[in-house]
Amino acid sequence: MIFIFIAVIFFFDQLTKVLITQALSLHQSVPLIKGVLHLTLVRNRGAAFGIFKDQAPLFILTSLIAIILISVQLKKDKLKIFSIYTLSLSLILAGALGNLADRLVFGYVIDFIDFRIWPVFNIADSAITIGAILLGYSVLTSKNA
Repeated sequence: MIFIFIAVIFFFDQLTKVLITQALSLHQSVPLIKGVLHLTLVRNRGAAFGIFKDQAPLFILTSLIAIILISVQLKKDKLKIFSIYTLSLSLILAGALGNLADRLVFGYVIDFIDFRIWPVFNIADSAITIGAILLGYSVLTSKNA
């Protein structure tokens, strides 16, 4: 069940990127809520917020390591999909797979969600961020902490 959840997020991430690249030209911006939420097509050659530009081999390697470690953890513990810990790892894994796919195919990550007060991001970035927040919460509230 966990891996179906991961596959659905990965598919949705990749589908939205295909649709955006077909609908917009590079750097074109279309307001959904004027001044608040726009769709803006950008190519991110760096990490979060565009830092460490043009370090694709490093990002690919770190993504692969994270994907392997998280996959092993999910399989080893046979965690339940309803635990916050499992959900957090699943979100991080799905996001890492989505952005890794972009880097391997294009050499950059396709970003398009633009709130104008934050760097442009995508569904995979959202999954990683939400997963990291949930992971932190899970670790901080666990009985072993």
